Amino acid sequence: MAKNVLDFEKPIIELEKKIEEMRKYEGHLDIADEVSNLEEKVIQLKQSVYDNLTRWQRVQLARHPERPYTLDYIYMITENFIELHGDRLFKDDHAVVAGFAKLDNQKVLIIGHQKGRDTKSNLFRNFGMPNPEGYRKALRLMKLAEKFKVPVITMLDTPGAYPGIEAEERGQAEAIARNLLEMSRLRVPIIVTIIGEGASGGALGLGIGDRILMLQNTWYSVISPESCSSILWRSWSYKEQAAEALKLTAEDLLEQGIIDRIIPEPLGGAHKDHHLMAATLKTVLKEELDALMKIKPEKLVQNRLEKFGKMGVYEE
Repeated sequence: MAKNVLDFEKPIIELEKKIEEMRKYEGHLDIADEVSNLEEKVIQLKQSVYDNLTRWQRVQLARHPERPYTLDYIYMITENFIELHGDRLFKDDHAVVAGFAKLDNQKVLIIGHQKGRDTKSNLFRNFGMPNPEGYRKALRLMKLAEKFKVPVITMLDTPGAYPGIEAEERGQAEAIARNLLEMSRLRVPIIVTIIGEGASGGALGLGIGDRILMLQNTWYSVISPESCSSILWRSWSYKEQAAEALKLTAEDLLEQGIIDRIIPEPLGGAHKDHHLMAATLKTVLKEELDALMKIKPEKLVQNRLEKFGKMGVYEE
């Protein structure tokens, strides 16, 4: 069995493995038709499985360790990326990467959460959980981008802001709240893209923008399914029910008006084809930027405030 295979993917992997084994004998046996039939069956099975994923299965795909992370996308879709460090107050937070780059001919500031690929890099990146200085670094660079009229792109992929006591001592809540305030009135275009996990205030601290985009197999919610299950049922065993109740998928949030657009992923998820996913993301970002760059700063801010002001409003 291949590494990092999710439970619902096992029947697909088993069929693919069988095809690989049969191909070894194609030169000696007349089995071309059987191989072709199995390949067609795999395609049909993939479409059936991935078109009917539960919300919890989407959460699992969003957490897949082989998905592209922020730096992967940066190096695949931009040129001349220059990473900048530090919040000028305490230190540099490695869970948040940020810097200026060129998206074809357009200068952009890209900021995103960054996870690690193994134990060593995950410890270095704090498992993608930012400290206050990560949000303050992001804000420092967003104000710099505003000064030079450079649009901002953020990429969200975090299990949440770091909950350690030292983060609280340095003002975790204030840092996130300050970003919400400053991003809401930043006078340059902001595009927010959820590329993996979008958990709680840890994601929202980089999540105020003119356009909110989500990759197809990602999630965005005030709380993770496990934490919700733990609070409501005193156990993680009900995480699947919690995921259904939270309505945290891209389709759910588009219907609710929380996000503006869903970016399709390759069949099976973004981790199946990094370059295809990056090409799709780049095309969408360019489309969105082209439209936003035509809007005057005053109108951008007004539209942004109205956009978020409407969220959560209801009538009885």
